[in-house]
This record gives sequence, structure tokens and C-alpha cells, in this order.
Amino acid sequence: MAQSGDSRPPIPGKVGPINKGPGMHRFISELRRRNVLRVAAFYAAAGWLLVQVATQVFPFFDIPNWTVRLVVVAAILGFPVALAFSWFYELTPQGLKLESEVQADASITRASGRKLDRWIIAVLALAVVLLLADKLVLHRTESTVASDDKSIAVLPFENLSDDKANGYFADGIQDEILTRLSKAGQLKVISRTSTQQYAAHPGNLMEIAHQLGVANILEGSVQKIGDAVHVNVQLIRAATDEHLWAESYNRKLDDVFGVEGEVAQTVAEALKAQLSGAEHKAMMMRPTDNQAAYAAYARGRSIETGTYDLPHTEQAAQAYVEAARLDPRFALAWAHAAIAGSFLYFNGSHSAQAAPEAILHAADTALSLQPELGEAWLAQGYYRYRVLRDYAGGEQAFETARQHLPNDPQVLLALEQVQRRLGKWDEAVANLQRALQLDPRNVSDLVAGSLELMDYLGRFDEARRMLDQAQALTPDSPNVAASRMQIEQDAGRIDEAAAWAARLPPPSREADWDDNELVNLRFYQHRYDEVIALAQAKLPPPGQPLPLDQSLELATDLARAQELSGHRAEAAATYERVVHSIKPAPDTTVRQDETRALDWLAQAYAGLGDKTAALNTARQAVEAYRNDAVARPALEATQAGVQARFGDTEAALTALQHLVRVPAGVFAGELMFDPRWDPLRGDPRFQKLIADTLAAGPRSTAP
Repeated sequence: MAQSGDSRPPIPGKVGPINKGPGMHRFISELRRRNVLRVAAFYAAAGWLLVQVATQVFPFFDIPNWTVRLVVVAAILGFPVALAFSWFYELTPQGLKLESEVQADASITRASGRKLDRWIIAVLALAVVLLLADKLVLHRTESTVASDDKSIAVLPFENLSDDKANGYFADGIQDEILTRLSKAGQLKVISRTSTQQYAAHPGNLMEIAHQLGVANILEGSVQKIGDAVHVNVQLIRAATDEHLWAESYNRKLDDVFGVEGEVAQTVAEALKAQLSGAEHKAMMMRPTDNQAAYAAYARGRSIETGTYDLPHTEQAAQAYVEAARLDPRFALAWAHAAIAGSFLYFNGSHSAQAAPEAILHAADTALSLQPELGEAWLAQGYYRYRVLRDYAGGEQAFETARQHLPNDPQVLLALEQVQRRLGKWDEAVANLQRALQLDPRNVSDLVAGSLELMDYLGRFDEARRMLDQAQALTPDSPNVAASRMQIEQDAGRIDEAAAWAARLPPPSREADWDDNELVNLRFYQHRYDEVIALAQAKLPPPGQPLPLDQSLELATDLARAQELSGHRAEAAATYERVVHSIKPAPDTTVRQDETRALDWLAQAYAGLGDKTAALNTARQAVEAYRNDAVARPALEATQAGVQARFGDTEAALTALQHLVRVPAGVFAGELMFDPRWDPLRGDPRFQKLIADTLAAGPRSTAP
């Protein structure tokens, strides 16, 4: 008879199932009774807590790192010892005894277990508190301290050369060291714009460091004698006036770039900044071996960083082009030629450097020569942004530039500018704030940020605070006063705007401040004769063509003031002048860029009574800038103004109801005082729109 399957004898060499019978259960029960498991849990929690305390507290008292490692090893080795101890010994009222010596009725392991439970809970609670403190407090504090310790400003280098005309050479050495330092992501490096106002060797380093928000100052001097260069540098901890490092270099001109790289690398090491391989390579790279090319490049940098306007930028661009001609492989010169050229194009210059094909050639050459050069990517971004108006492509290029130039405020400002045109207002604000941290004493950036971002968003209080900072740096600046005037106008505070206008110098052709907002204020005050006088003082005489720049806006304002003051014949002549300056022939193609020529052309057609041409041109302008969150609202307001002028009240009000809610749209002051909305003032809906706009807060940044 066959046997049943479960009665078969075991097969030799095979292992049967693990026995989980009474023996194993008794062993586990004994572990519990002797509190071995509780001791294991308590030891693990206490050991982790001890290691965390050692790693966080020991460095504060400068205890060597090997002691921390010793604590970790001791904690690990002690774990099996603690388990064995708890198995063989029991704590009794009479002291420690072997388990075999303790009678069952005298054992207090259950009471000891309850005490261990309370100790485990207490240790775990301490561990949680320490963990939270590390994540929420200590880690943040350490990061802040590390960031502060690694912050530095490079002050202007003193020019000790007998030929003081070589000052640009000392500026170039300082600029190159600063640029190389700014490539280190772990450093915070203040921009040259904020440092150049200080003397070469000031005595109040602590105050300067406080103003710039840094812990360390780098000072230096340069002496150029023939083809020899002597460079002195010293790194100083500002709070204690401690000299962290100092060195002197005597080199030939053709080896001066090695000095700049060595200084930057040594400073980074002194501040304990870890450099990636790419950062180290960028820091040590020689931009050119051609001294004449470098001299031309240094002149361009000195000009451009000294005064940022069209004439000086044209001079700087010419110097960069000359540097690239002398050394066609000078990628940095090509990049700056493209950047300067894009600025000229963007602002209506017709110089050779502003030609789109010249800008593209320079930008592409820089990138082909050095694909990892941050300035080459910055040039690519500016070409896309300023020339092509490809804002998404510009943002992408600027983001790549930021990876290579983490401390360059120009990159952050470029991102801010293109992001607001994309309608990414929150990202734009964040990048502006980061840029101002790296360039805290840059009045131009404070003014531009207040007007071109905070004002656009209706964040008038923040705009005022930024202008207060700018005024503290330059108390008599007409640009600051004119900007504050605009903020108050937009906020509907016409009396405050007039008070700021009283601080402005008399307008003239040579004035270095933007008079557009003063013109707006005079319109709001119905002082049209003053608009006429101001415009005639600034514009070329009648009979001469107007350049395709802001002159067209001023001429359009002149014609409007002449019309409103009853000088209709003069107004018609000025409107005609605007039209013929933009379209000298009926088939002339209007350049659609930041000159806003289509905007002024639409207003001129409207002033001449040509409704069809005015509306068609206004619609064309809106369509041309449909993807521009900054320019589009202004052009939509022009279209609404044309509609209001010709009696299309419904369309104008519909447009305004949208424009009072979006950034860079129409604000309360314009609705209240601008004469172009006079045709709507009798409509109750328009009056309600004014009241609602005055009561509203900042504009929504939601897409």
C-alpha cells in the first residue's frame, strides 16, 4: 500500500522548514522579560542623539573632527556590549546581579521595563527637537554664516603708474579679478558698479563692508612701467581689520592674465569656497595673449562702466570691435561687442555696431570660440531679446549665462527684463531683488526697478522705498526726482507729483533726465503752454526730420498740447511732421521695435482726423506686441484713446476695464487727469472705474 505524502522520510541533504516551535517563542519571551529589546531601542536612540550633538557642537568649540569619528565608532562598538549586558545582568534593589542569581519572585524587570519606556520616550523627544532645530534653525544659520563669510567686494585698484592715462589699465586688472571671482558659485561678489565709488585704500573698511553687505574686502594697486607690471593685493576681514592674505606680483605685460587668475583662485581658497572643475577652468582662463587687443578691451570696459548712455556705449562698442579685430579669437571682446550693439539697436541707434547682422555675427563668434563663456550666452540672450524680440529664447540663453556667471547682476537684470515681458512678474521681482543684493548701491538699477517693475505692478510703496534708497545715495539726482514724480502721478497724487517736479532743473536739450513724465504732469495740470515750451526746447527746429527715437514721442506730445491749447494749424503741422518722419513715403515699412513708432503714428493719424488710419495702425501695433506683457497694455491704451476720441465709448470703456487690472496698464492718475479720456468723463461707468482703481491694491501677477 502506498504511503501518504506527509509520512515520507526526509531526503538526505535537504533542509526542512525553520522550526518556529516552542523554543523560539521562549527565546523571544525571554528577550522581552530581560528588557533586551527595550535596551536596544534606548541605546539606538541615545547613540544617534549623542552622534548628532557631537557633529553639531564639537566644531563650534574647534574640537578636532577625529573626536567626532571616535564618538561614532564607540557608539557602534558599544551596541552589542549593551545587549549582552542586558541579557546576563539585572538591576535589582541590591545592585547588579547575574540573571541566574535572581529568584523569579524577586525580579523587578517589569518595573525596570516601564522606566526604560519612559527614558526611550524622553530620548526620542530630544532627538525630534534636535532634528527640527537642525533643519529649521541651525542649518539656516550655518548657511547664512557661510554665505556671509564668503562674501567679498573688490575695491578700485590704485593706479601707481607715472602715466595717469593708464588708469584704465588698473581698472581692467580690478575688473578681471572681480569677473573671475564672480564665476565661483559659493561666493557672493559685489558688482563693480557699487564698489567703484570708493577710494582705492579707504580707512573705514568696516563701514564700507556694512554698506555693501560683505565680510571681506580686496584692495590692490597696479603700477605699469613699460612692459612690466607690479601688482599688490591684500584680502582683509572687514570686521576685525585682519589681513587674511597679501601678495605682490612682478610680471611682464604678456603674463598679467596669470596674475588675475592666481589672485582670484587664492582669494577663493582663502574664503574656503569650493570650486568646481568648470569654475576653476573659467577662473584661470587667459582671455587673450594680444596686449593691444586687451588694452582696447579694457578701454571699452572702462567707458561702459563709467557712463551708461548711447554716446558712451557707442564708444565702448567701437573699442570692443577694435579688440576683436586685433585678436579675432578674443571671445570676450566679441561678446561685449554684441551686448553693447544690442543696447544701441534697442534704443534706436543707427551706428554700424547696432546693425542686427553685426550683433548676430559678434554673438555667434563669441559662442563658437568659447561655448562655456557666460558672457557669450549673455550676448546670445540680448540678441534674442533686444533684436529678435524672442523673449522665450532670450530667457533660455540668460538662464544658461547665469549658470556660468552666478554673481553677475547684469545676468539677473537681463532675466528680470525678459521675464516681465513674458508676464512672469513674480520671477522678475525675485531676480531684481537678487541683483540688488549683488549691486546694492546701483542707483540706475534702483530707479529702473521702481519704475519698470514696482510701478507697473501698482506696488507704489515698494517703489517709493527703492527711490528713497536711491535718493540717499544721490540726493540731488534729477532722475530720482523725476521717477518719484511718475510714481505719485500713477497713484493719483497730483500734488505730491508737483512737489517732486519742483525739484527738477529747467528742461533743456542737454538734460540727462527723462522729461516724458514732466510732460505728462503738465498735461494732467492742463498747463499746455509749458508742454509746448519744453518740447520746442528739446526738439530739432521745424523743417528738420525727427530721429526715430524718443523725439517722436515728444513731438506727438507737442502736437497734442498745441491742439488742446487751440493752436490747431500748428498742431496739424506737427502731426504731419511725425507722420512723415516715421513714413516718409506711403509704402515705407515701419520698424517694429522699442521705438514704438506705430504707437506715435496712430496718435498722429488720430490728431489729423484720419480715424481709419489711426485705428488700423493702433491695431497693427497691438498685434505686433501681442506677446509683450510690458508694451502691449500701453498700445492697447493708445487704441482705446483713439476709440474715445472718435466716439466709440463702449469699446474704449471695455478696454479700460481690462487695462486697470493688468500690470503696466492704466492707473488711477491717468484716468483722473489725462485729457485723452475727457470724452468719457460724463459716463457714470468711467467715474466708477476711477473709484474702483483708486481703491484697488497692487495688480495681479497671475497669468
